[in-house]
Amino acid sequence: MKVRERLPIVVLAAVFALASAACRPSQTLERQTDDAAIEAKIKAKLATDVGATTITSVEVNVTNGVVTLAGQVESESDRAQAAAVARSVDGVVKVNNELQVKK
Repeated sequence: MKVRERLPIVVLAAVFALASAACRPSQTLERQTDDAAIEAKIKAKLATDVGATTITSVEVNVTNGVVTLAGQVESESDRAQAAAVARSVDGVVKVNNELQVKK
C-alpha cells in the first residue's frame, strides 16, 4: 500500500481513538456513588438547618467532591449558611456558592 492510500485510514483511526477517549466517563462508579451520597446529605442538612424552602429553591450538584450550589435564597445569611452546611459534610473538597439572594 502506498503512503497516500494509507493516510485516510490513519486519519480515520486517529479520529476514532479520540472520539472513544472522549466518551469515557470522568468518574468511577464508586466516585459517582460517593457524590450522590454527599448530595443527599447536603440536601437533607439544608432542609433542616437553612429551611424547607431550600428543597425546591437550591440546586446541589456534586462532581468529584466539588459541590456547586445554585438557585435563589431569601437572604445573604441563608446564602452563607448554605455554603457552611455544604462544607460541613464529609467528603466535600470544595464549595462553589453560586446562590443568588432574592431581591
